[in-house]
Amino acid sequence: MRDTIGKITGGFTLFFYERAALRLRLINIGHLLTGDFFGTVIGLFVFVVAGRALGTENFGILALILSYGRAVQRLVAFQSWQPLIKYGAELKKTQHRQDYKSLMKFGLLVDASAAVIAYLVAVGGVLLFGPLIGVGEEAVNHVVIYSTILLFHINGFPTAIMRLAGRFRIMAYTSVLSLALRLILCLVGLFAEAGVFYFVIVFAASQILGSLLFMGLAVHELRRQGIRGLLRAPIKGVSKRFKGLWAFTIGSNVELTVRSSANELDTLLVGALAGPAAAGLYHIAKRFGRLVLQLGVQVQAVLYPDVARLWAERAIDEFRKTVLQMELLLAGFGLFVFIGITLTIHPILYWTLGEEFIDAAPLVMVQMLAVAMMLSGSVARAALLAMGRQLTVLKIVVVATVAFHATAVAVIPFMGAMGANVAHAVMAAIWLAGLLTAYSSALRASTLVPSDVGTATAKVSMESE
Repeated sequence: MRDTIGKITGGFTLFFYERAALRLRLINIGHLLTGDFFGTVIGLFVFVVAGRALGTENFGILALILSYGRAVQRLVAFQSWQPLIKYGAELKKTQHRQDYKSLMKFGLLVDASAAVIAYLVAVGGVLLFGPLIGVGEEAVNHVVIYSTILLFHINGFPTAIMRLAGRFRIMAYTSVLSLALRLILCLVGLFAEAGVFYFVIVFAASQILGSLLFMGLAVHELRRQGIRGLLRAPIKGVSKRFKGLWAFTIGSNVELTVRSSANELDTLLVGALAGPAAAGLYHIAKRFGRLVLQLGVQVQAVLYPDVARLWAERAIDEFRKTVLQMELLLAGFGLFVFIGITLTIHPILYWTLGEEFIDAAPLVMVQMLAVAMMLSGSVARAALLAMGRQLTVLKIVVVATVAFHATAVAVIPFMGAMGANVAHAVMAAIWLAGLLTAYSSALRASTLVPSDVGTATAKVSMESE
């Protein structure tokens, strides 16, 4: 009788724990999405203002400059937050504080080194190869100026600190500030009839401000936790203390580089093969796609630290349920958005950017199909990373990206910007199928023992302000 009552009590405890954990997870995601919604709306207004001020040709040039800077950053930067969160999630006790400081200092040094390398690559690349990627001689100086943002793009270290601490609300709403400043300055440029150079300065200055603000928040969070003297922390032997740290860090960089060759160089590829005007239309389609993809980004932001803790503590049942919950959420949302955009994109473009951009409508539709598939696979990707299957994710990304480039090079000369969207749909289908298959196989191969109720109620320490 006592055992029966204990099982029933344990079942209720686990049930309410799961409900509470899911509710808290959704609240954190809600904060990020709310902040991201405002940021995205402001961002769309920024591009509407820039498009109105510059016209299709000059806006296409601006799009190429922005895409080049983002592409170099993505190609060179390390996703240091991935290993920092994976290993940092295991360091919860006071006696682990020194190891935590060493781990975070490692991430900071990796980020700073990558920022300097990215800047040198961007400047050297545009001076040597600018014309080959669609950047005309008149835009070289603009690219060099805009590339200054790369020196300040130290993102992985503060991202890991804030996500591990559960400071999702702060992350969500402070990110809007730099975008609001950008919109104000773009409106000034519109009324002043400013040219491309002015808008390059505006985008660069606002992004640098945002990076500095984010870093300041992370340092403040460390101090709030009582962690000081980070730069004095020893990092000698850090890779021995955290087995696989370098492999995970380098692997995450290679994965990002490979993915970025499709997700960031695509606009440049369209510009090179179809011209600046086509690149401008394609950039509009990408902006709509990124708007929706932010849901997947924010879900992973909350989910990854959570599932990393669950996997580290061998809570396999809760791990599986958490992944399934988020997977169903994103799949349903992706389908809903695809149908909604298909029905409304023509009037949206007409009443925002104007009639001259209406040709971007079919591009947005196909882009949304690819985005829906990418959303569905993002949860499985986070789960695989938490399981230590970074190499598996990398292999899938390589295959999908090769398929993208093969498709893009084959069809863009004939279909223009639409060819890049078709290539994205092909890549997304391979990405989704590969990640879901790998995740299912990893679960079947796991020898983890499900956690008991006592472990389940104590395992996840998520914070919500």
